[in-house]
Amino acid sequence: MKDNYIPLRVNRDFGGIISVYFDYFKQNIKNFTNVFISYNGVFLIGLLITSYLLVSGFLGMIAQETGQNSFVGGNDFEQDYYIYLGIGGFLFAIIFLGVAFLNYSLSTSYMIKYVETRDNNVDKKEVWNLVKNQFGNIALFVLLLIPIYIAFIIAAIILAIIPLVGFFAQYIVQFFLTAWIGVSFFDMLEKKKGVTEALGEGWKLVTSNFWKSVGVNFIMGLLLGLLLMIALIVPGIIIGVYTFHVVENDVDYSHSIVSTIIYTLSTCLILIIAVYGQCLTQFVNGILYYALHEKTYNENTRATIDQIGQND
Repeated sequence: MKDNYIPLRVNRDFGGIISVYFDYFKQNIKNFTNVFISYNGVFLIGLLITSYLLVSGFLGMIAQETGQNSFVGGNDFEQDYYIYLGIGGFLFAIIFLGVAFLNYSLSTSYMIKYVETRDNNVDKKEVWNLVKNQFGNIALFVLLLIPIYIAFIIAAIILAIIPLVGFFAQYIVQFFLTAWIGVSFFDMLEKKKGVTEALGEGWKLVTSNFWKSVGVNFIMGLLLGLLLMIALIVPGIIIGVYTFHVVENDVDYSHSIVSTIIYTLSTCLILIIAVYGQCLTQFVNGILYYALHEKTYNENTRATIDQIGQND
């Protein structure tokens, strides 16, 4: 065991979970980012292509609406950007969902291997092997999320009708759902359970510690949201400054290579940051899972006591 290992199988209170999250984040951010880049190469290229198609379609649509289309065949031009938007939107839905759940799995697997090896230099091949071996369960888990989220949307619409109270209730349900799904997913990979069994265990752990689970996801969601907003400052400034230049100088952005490159790279970077942010959110639920599981079952505490007894 390395001296700098942070034990996660510990029953922690609300403040302890948040505190240990940042310790874990600082220690593992570099190594996990290496894992993230290693297994996302093809998908990142796919996001880049998707960003290009979406940007080309939107720029063409805006140019058409504002009368900046310099093509003689306006109908052909309009048809082209509709094709770009259609293909780009379709690829975006497939690739972004695939990337999101790949990295949801990678972040979970990484933390599990961190706990198993008690070392922050987690082997990326071991991380991938765990994901690969549980691929069937992961795919089924994703499919079961469809009716769960449909039910959540219906509940959110109903709650939105209720003034003020419904607003707060909607967010409570949202953070509960985030905690339940995250903890259940962790239990599925950690204990190698079936999907429904893991969802049942996650429900038990989260409902038994309702306000702690909701509160942790609320506070960390807020803090990580601020962190991601800071990360988005750079692409935001680039887009803002260049858009100002385009407007002031009446640039023909629909046919400008520079415009396409700047908007494409910025869009792609925003999507990558969003996916990476989801990984950081799952780390929160990983620490929450270990804390709730230890509080409920005391497995690590009993193992430590047994080990002390054997040594005596």
